Amino acid sequence: MERLAVWSPRVLSLLRIITGLLFMEHGLMKLFQFPGAQPGAPSPLPPLLVAAGALEIFGGGHIVLGLFTRPFAFLLSGMMAVAYFMAHGSQGFWPALNGGEPAILFCFVFLYLAFQGGGEWSIDAQIRKRP
Repeated sequence: MERLAVWSPRVLSLLRIITGLLFMEHGLMKLFQFPGAQPGAPSPLPPLLVAAGALEIFGGGHIVLGLFTRPFAFLLSGMMAVAYFMAHGSQGFWPALNGGEPAILFCFVFLYLAFQGGGEWSIDAQIRKRP
């Protein structure tokens, strides 16, 4: 168990990086249809989805880098809570049936990062180490 605990800050960083990359992908799909168009997205995108896509790319990039991790994670957690209730919650109660599981997972991973920080492999950690 002790050996696993030593890796905890690094695994936190891996969770942050992978989550940020996956989140950025949603924004890239919305705004640039890369790596493909987002299924079900209207064309043209309404301003709310354009703003969401920009936050997904910009905020996700900050999460990947671990730069201002806590404030961006808090903002994105709230964004995902709102997204769930606006887009999925009205489609039924069960997340597995209303398509809201990813929004819930992103919401709570970002909430965790808001409290825990970016981990050992983050720009935030490097800034704190400077004399």
